[in-house]
Amino acid sequence: MLRIINITKSFPQRGIVLNNLSLNVNEGDSVSVSGPSGSGKTTLLNIIGLLDSPDKGEIIFRNNKILEYDAEQSASYRNKNIGFIFQDHLLLPYLTVKENVLLPLMASKLSEAEYTEKANDAFKMMEKTGISDLSEKYPFTISGGEAQRVALVRALVNRPSLLLADEPTGSLDRKNAENLGNILTEMNREFGITIILATHSASLAGKMSIKMKFSEGTLILDDNP
Repeated sequence: MLRIINITKSFPQRGIVLNNLSLNVNEGDSVSVSGPSGSGKTTLLNIIGLLDSPDKGEIIFRNNKILEYDAEQSASYRNKNIGFIFQDHLLLPYLTVKENVLLPLMASKLSEAEYTEKANDAFKMMEKTGISDLSEKYPFTISGGEAQRVALVRALVNRPSLLLADEPTGSLDRKNAENLGNILTEMNREFGITIILATHSASLAGKMSIKMKFSEGTLILDDNP
């Protein structure tokens, strides 16, 4: 599904962050990427999502060299294939939970039938993640754990094939972090969504089928997450 080949990325203030990093991800994999702050976890996810570009290297997604995409192709790639969740849920405070969840569909060029089908899927995922009764509430009236579950459903509403999660449990307490981790693994197992997540949490990393860690700007297998 995804081949990352000899990616290098440096920043003026930090020097080399990714150093000839390579990674192969198959359809349906769940991959954790661990490492200290500043090791390159977020940078790697941003490059996969075409929110940033490497200094050199290549990324092949389903046989397409995505680093060669122009702005329009990059936007289409993200919209059709990628779901993002972050440590901060980034919900829009003036929209209800339901409106936040359905927001990505508004930006998509969908037929009425496609919109209805995806909206119905979203409502099913809201039920599955225990947030359906929050539909008409606003983000400031719900808990952090609930908000992160809303963000997860929003990330999945366009049926992405790849979910990129950057410290998704970093702002949650232990119970909510455990719940979100279980939901992620269930989504991976039930819907076949491929997951790459960056995390400091050994517990969350342990739920993924493949565990990697940063070492000197590249990734190695982590046998003791």
